[in-house]
Amino acid sequence: MGRDPIELMSQRGLNKMRAAGRTAAELLHHLGQMVEPGVSTLAINDEAERWTTERGHVSAPLGYPGGPGSFPKSICTSVNDVVCHGIPSADQILKDGDIINIDVTPIVDGYHGDTSRTFIVGQAEDRVRELVEVTEQCLRLGIEQVRPGARLRDIGAAIQAHAEGHGFSVVRDFVGHGIGRIFHCPPQVAHYDNGDKTRLKPGMVFTIEPMINTGSWKVKVLGDGWTAKTKDGGLSAQFEHTLAVTLDGVEVLTLREGETYL
Repeated sequence: MGRDPIELMSQRGLNKMRAAGRTAAELLHHLGQMVEPGVSTLAINDEAERWTTERGHVSAPLGYPGGPGSFPKSICTSVNDVVCHGIPSADQILKDGDIINIDVTPIVDGYHGDTSRTFIVGQAEDRVRELVEVTEQCLRLGIEQVRPGARLRDIGAAIQAHAEGHGFSVVRDFVGHGIGRIFHCPPQVAHYDNGDKTRLKPGMVFTIEPMINTGSWKVKVLGDGWTAKTKDGGLSAQFEHTLAVTLDGVEVLTLREGETYL
């Protein structure tokens, strides 16, 4: 069977993705200022929903189908050994030394802006800080591979080499994805070298969102059907941007007004 086709975004679509991406970046920056010991992940979620609806937008994760039931909250909050898709809770209170990935996806005028970052709560041990720093570097290195004619596998190979070079591992079970009017669509973007020789073309829009672990790359999904944790209990960090392949390189779409990346 053949693969599903990869949509090439029109200029009109790209303009809408820029607006959605900028909104996502502003939301994530806003929520990041709440991260401190004593704050619940539910409080961060509720502020995200207030901020989003106040601007007339919609939170894509809320009600997203999957698992035994749709996703119940507006953002994902993944703390410590949670790799991704953590569900905000009033019972989960951030404490000094934790790490938390906040993943936001507002829908703006029908288009999705998807971005996340891992924040350190208070002070953390050196190895924890290294994990977060290396994970952000992995995202940057992955994005640096994006240009017309490059292969999808080049992204994962760069990320894998850097992460493993620092003694960390790369999650295989969750990948980046195409995005636009649809939240998740082709292509799939692995964060390790999976051998995918698909060539990148101008107009492709997708996320790169490496999940990097201190121990094994293997994960387990809890009974809620959403929360993915490291199988060995090690820590996991993640950073994510939405980007577009341009005629001569790459444009990172999930940036705040005036912010630059590469």
